[in-house]
Amino acid sequence: MSDIYTIKIRDRSSGKEYTLEVPEDRYILHSGEKQGVELPFSCRNGACTTCAVRVLSGEIYQPEAMGLSAELQRQGYALLCVSYARSDLYVETQDEDEVYKLQFGRYFAKGKVKAGLPIEED
Repeated sequence: MSDIYTIKIRDRSSGKEYTLEVPEDRYILHSGEKQGVELPFSCRNGACTTCAVRVLSGEIYQPEAMGLSAELQRQGYALLCVSYARSDLYVETQDEDEVYKLQFGRYFAKGKVKAGLPIEED
């Protein structure tokens, strides 16, 4: 039997807080939906930043979060659609545009990109 963790989510856009019970082997977003909590999402596969949160406390595991650089993950950002709880958590939703700018803003209008958009500096 897997461990079950308490996840508290503060939705910045609405000011509401939600509390979920999430098994360690289930995605947090999917578990929230099953419990009637509507959270932002888009792709459901870790490629965009719509479901991005900032981890305020606790430990999260997100091996499939290809939409976030390793640096942003080290700074505490996570994607709920592909994240697993590894402890009780307190997270806060983020504005998608804000996270997108953190992720890619350093490349805009700087002439560094010839084809495609690099995730990491060379």
